[in-house]
Amino acid sequence: MPVRSPERGTGDYSSPMPDDTALLNIQFDDIGLVVTTEPGEGGAYSLPRHGGVPDSSWCSLPLAEALHARIRPVGTAETVLRDWVAEGTAHQVAAWDDPAAADPVRVRAGAVVIRDERMLLIGFEEDGQPFYEIPGGGVEDGETLHTAVVRELREESGLSGEVVREVARVWKDDRREHYFLLRAEGTIGAPTELDNHGGTPTWIPVDQLPTTPVWPRRLAWRIAHWHTTGWPVRPAELADSINDLQADCTW
Repeated sequence: MPVRSPERGTGDYSSPMPDDTALLNIQFDDIGLVVTTEPGEGGAYSLPRHGGVPDSSWCSLPLAEALHARIRPVGTAETVLRDWVAEGTAHQVAAWDDPAAADPVRVRAGAVVIRDERMLLIGFEEDGQPFYEIPGGGVEDGETLHTAVVRELREESGLSGEVVREVARVWKDDRREHYFLLRAEGTIGAPTELDNHGGTPTWIPVDQLPTTPVWPRRLAWRIAHWHTTGWPVRPAELADSINDLQADCTW
């Protein structure tokens, strides 16, 4: 299936690369992680540059808020949140890591469909171990993201969908992935009618997503959280370098 990269009209999600040495100060205070607000980007934050002087744009995020904030650059933010959850706070100098700054080799559109407290996933098996993916696939030449996600849902499950909102953008393995909440109608199609690479459409309880081996790992538990607390006003921005689906992930 041909895919286009990058797709048209989706904007720039990267944080500007500094002209000097690409280092960031990871700092914590009594509230939490110290960040700077990004001008003109409501709800977006950046990690302070090394040697930066505090000003009125600096603020602090407690862990519960930082886990769901758009913090840039997304690659460094992933490392900081992982270490914060696993090891606690620690001041350090970190390298600038921004996968959003590179042109993706593939752009994917994924469909988040929930019915009766269950989410639709495509199930697979590898070496006797089950794993799941969120329905979706590559954006074709000339397609909008909305058209692509509705098409992929129909091809992989037989369901007809309508986009409600974009909930997340994920950078993984040189891909940029856009995930949309969809309303869907219909019933799951017969296996012979579906094009999902041999997978099996499966409904998994939403509250089991944090412990279910789902790609992308950092998004799965957030979907369960958002389903109960409310969906993000602006799409979450996440880098995901996780390769072990069996490992716990709460960051």
